[in-house]
Amino acid sequence: MTPIKTLLAGTAMTLIAGGAAADGQLSVYHWFEYIPQELLEKFTAETGIAVTMDTYDSNEGMLASLKAGRLGSYDVAVPGDYMVEIMAGEGLLDTIAEGELSNFGNIEAQWVDVAFDPGRQHSIPYQWGSTSFSVNRDVYSGDIATTDIIFNPPAELAGKINVLDSQGEVMALASLHLGIPQCSNDRDQLRALDALLQEAKGNWASFGSDIAKDVLVSGDAAAGMIYNGFSAKGREEGANIEYAFPRQGYVVWMDNVVLLKDAPNRDSAIAFMDFLLEPENIAAVTNYAQYAAGVNGVGEFLDPALATMPENNPGADAGPGAFIAVCDEATQRVYDQIWTRLRS
Repeated sequence: MTPIKTLLAGTAMTLIAGGAAADGQLSVYHWFEYIPQELLEKFTAETGIAVTMDTYDSNEGMLASLKAGRLGSYDVAVPGDYMVEIMAGEGLLDTIAEGELSNFGNIEAQWVDVAFDPGRQHSIPYQWGSTSFSVNRDVYSGDIATTDIIFNPPAELAGKINVLDSQGEVMALASLHLGIPQCSNDRDQLRALDALLQEAKGNWASFGSDIAKDVLVSGDAAAGMIYNGFSAKGREEGANIEYAFPRQGYVVWMDNVVLLKDAPNRDSAIAFMDFLLEPENIAAVTNYAQYAAGVNGVGEFLDPALATMPENNPGADAGPGAFIAVCDEATQRVYDQIWTRLRS
């Protein structure tokens, strides 16, 4: 999860529990609208560590900001799975020593030895979920279990679609739509991907990740790419929207808390990561954001409604979920060119 029209929110939030004497500092670089303030206040109350948080709207925006000079300003960030691999490869992450996290054993087994961070050398799981799209059922009552909704929409939705301002998710969904591999270096497939996106753009009203829920709630968009938990929030706010699990497939992601290289408050970062590995604490994030945690023992702390939420339960005809792939350097350059043309 994974927002704001600029790469960095204009203001930082300083979150200190009332009455707590700050024994240290923690600087967090985080997605927008993704952690309850009360949990940060609880961390401060328990540790005396004052938390300052800046927010970003996309994995790519976060990476660009760190590489442009903000590395060394933050202690932890919350990148998606593929971005952890990219950041580690570019030397932007510190290594968590064995035994530094007393709650490491709370991580669910399936999320320990992950391909994007084998053995969890640099990260811990935060939340995981899916990226697809939602449709206003007051506007369109037809079949939505197809990526045609985004890339070849019916007349009722054409010109009324918001697309995430996220290269990884848009291009992954487009690859699923075409039935081609992510990171393909086949020239015909790349040309088809470019042509699909350029033609589809004419049916899109806006690019925006932070507005993905709001435009559906307000009616400014009749359909839009969105994260499953964000869609659930929009539905709870009164929008008659339905989240789709298309037959062609959908994007699966896991966001992770990473220890950044040159963290100015490394001990505070380790304390925060350990805090988030406590089942009760990470369950508070799940209840707030409506995704899923990767920590054992959260069940007793979760809102029971999360288990039956339609945004968490793909239908029998849903296609497979796919993580975003990390491309080789040459292919990534082509993908970047396609994305730049799309956003120009």
